[in-house]
Amino acid sequence: MGDPRPPMVIFAGQSHPSLAEDIAGHVGVKLGDILVRNLTSTETEVKLQESIRGKEVYIIQSGSKRVNNDVFEMLTMVYACKTSSARKIVAVIPYLPYSKQCRMRRRACITSKLLAKLMCSAGINHLITMDLHQREIHGFFDCSVDNLRSSPFLLQYILDNIPDYRECVMVAKHPQLH
Repeated sequence: MGDPRPPMVIFAGQSHPSLAEDIAGHVGVKLGDILVRNLTSTETEVKLQESIRGKEVYIIQSGSKRVNNDVFEMLTMVYACKTSSARKIVAVIPYLPYSKQCRMRRRACITSKLLAKLMCSAGINHLITMDLHQREIHGFFDCSVDNLRSSPFLLQYILDNIPDYRECVMVAKHPQLH
């Protein structure tokens, strides 16, 4: 009897290719063959180099210093998969860009809601992310959302790898300061 799970393809965006390679290695599959590049006009071009018809597709992309490029690249990858008849499209976005812009402020828009609508319109069926700024962001999506918490993994890493953890001080750099 064969494996009841549908065929799976994992594609890597340009924001963190080594993370995608690690995930694919852990799952035991090769990364999918996709061309993602920026043209000289700075436009994003995405070309699937293999058939994904009827397959479950995972797109690994995260926010980086090029957040707007990362977002549009991910949307383009998702849309390419949707128009190529993927059975299901799962976006794996450890750091969801714009998640801190999730509340109405004076004369400002709720940008995280806009991003959620764009992602679902592009074709995402499921989102896997970590440590959303506010749990209410789930409600912005018209697809299922898994918001994983990093603290259990971080705590386990500390217990396993820092013998005198009770005597240490942890410092996190402020992301706005370079």
